[in-house]
Amino acid sequence: MDLGLTGRVALVCGASSGLGLAVARELAAEGAHIAVCARDLERLTAAARGLEEAGPGRVLATALDLRDEPAVRSWVDAVAREMGSIHIVVTNAGGPPGGPLASLGLPAYRDALELSLLTHVSVVTAALPHVRRAAWGRILMVASETVRQPSPRYGLSSVARLGLLGFAKALVQEVGAGDITVNVLAPGYTRTENLVRQLGEDGLATLAADTGIPLGRIARPEEFAAAAAFLASARASFITGTVQLVDGGKTAGV
Repeated sequence: MDLGLTGRVALVCGASSGLGLAVARELAAEGAHIAVCARDLERLTAAARGLEEAGPGRVLATALDLRDEPAVRSWVDAVAREMGSIHIVVTNAGGPPGGPLASLGLPAYRDALELSLLTHVSVVTAALPHVRRAAWGRILMVASETVRQPSPRYGLSSVARLGLLGFAKALVQEVGAGDITVNVLAPGYTRTENLVRQLGEDGLATLAADTGIPLGRIARPEEFAAAAAFLASARASFITGTVQLVDGGKTAGV
């Protein structure tokens, strides 16, 4: 299936590892030019070398803290100048720590909103003028299954990421008619480097059963990336304003 991504320019945040890197790799394999950012320059540089081998497009890598709004705007504008346009925006940042909500003070809530909501808003609002000039765009914001299935273990995630859904829904109306879509991706447990480090192989082996994933396993990063690439594609031109769960059926709500 031709996804129509050859020559498109994609911004992918948090792409030095994990879900961000998997999405960047999938888009690169489809022929897109890729601009990636992350805080750790060494890891990002290594990731960029792999992306250059994944597809024929150009790869730009920039060390960046997404909480630095002026730096975010400078990065987005620089990519647009260097690449000639911006078509695809994939916002992705780390999640807030777990723990019972009642035990947390307001600073923890502010930090969660900054990381899991405002960084996405910052990147999207900086990129949107460039996407509009291109008259074709796909905005994908990576959240978590907690936007649909709140968990006492990850209450801060639910609080912050639910705001992302409101932003996405309003943005759909604002961009209006044309070929620019806005969607939210909500991954469940996925075999990322961080999760492997946290739980080890033994912990991963029992995680799916302990958390009730109907498919009986956790996701592979490339499975999540495949969903992202489709939503970023020309094929998904009439899908907008949605929350796409990639959780193996774990979320029970309708």
